[in-house]
Amino acid sequence: MSGDFGQAMQFMSYPPHEAECAMIKAAAKGVGSNAMVLMSILCGRTNAEMEILKKTYFRMYTRDLGKLLASELHGDNERLIFNCLQAGEEEYDPQFHTTEKAIEDAETIHSQGQGRMFTNERAIFKIICASPPEHLENINRAYADKFGYALWKAMEKELCGNAERGCIHLVNMKLKPYDAVARLIKSACAGFGTDELLLTTCVIRYQYIMNFVQPAHIELFSKSIQDRIRSETRGKYRDILLAVADLAWPEG
Repeated sequence: MSGDFGQAMQFMSYPPHEAECAMIKAAAKGVGSNAMVLMSILCGRTNAEMEILKKTYFRMYTRDLGKLLASELHGDNERLIFNCLQAGEEEYDPQFHTTEKAIEDAETIHSQGQGRMFTNERAIFKIICASPPEHLENINRAYADKFGYALWKAMEKELCGNAERGCIHLVNMKLKPYDAVARLIKSACAGFGTDELLLTTCVIRYQYIMNFVQPAHIELFSKSIQDRIRSETRGKYRDILLAVADLAWPEG
């Protein structure tokens, strides 16, 4: 087996966390790296999931995941990923994660982004990565109330490139994970040509929640994931992706 089909079959042969490590290795292979594949796997994980991933990667390839990523990523991409690698999301505590704290964090995000000449990405990434979903939802509400738009829109205004896409994915994974995955699948098929590696990783990684992602995808884009796969892929590669999608959401 070779090509995109062979790669998809290889990923399917692994248990979930090992498959993700194989995906990371594939995304970091050759000239340049597929930063969005790396970010889609590393952004939005729980602390426990991140620790399992790091241990599994070292067991499989005898290489520290952080060192691999340091050699592949630079600038804002690297800063975002390394905040995620720290597995430092706080446990939600209503005594600490108060409304006042949410307003304070929202104001800090704005002051370190649009409120200054040069964006302080480190400060923004630190708050978003450390915030549990319940608190980030309150920050999002406070930000919208005070500045007129949601956090993902703020990230769109304050960041650029893959760091922007990765941070928006991180925010959405914490706030609306099924919508986030649906948008990620669409992004793999957007523009000139399909990002086959990103599409493959999405369909295989998220098969366990595909029955929730599918309705979100249909609502957002008025088409099924299977329809998107058919329009973007061919041959045995298309067949394996359709088979995975059909397991969670059979057609007809």
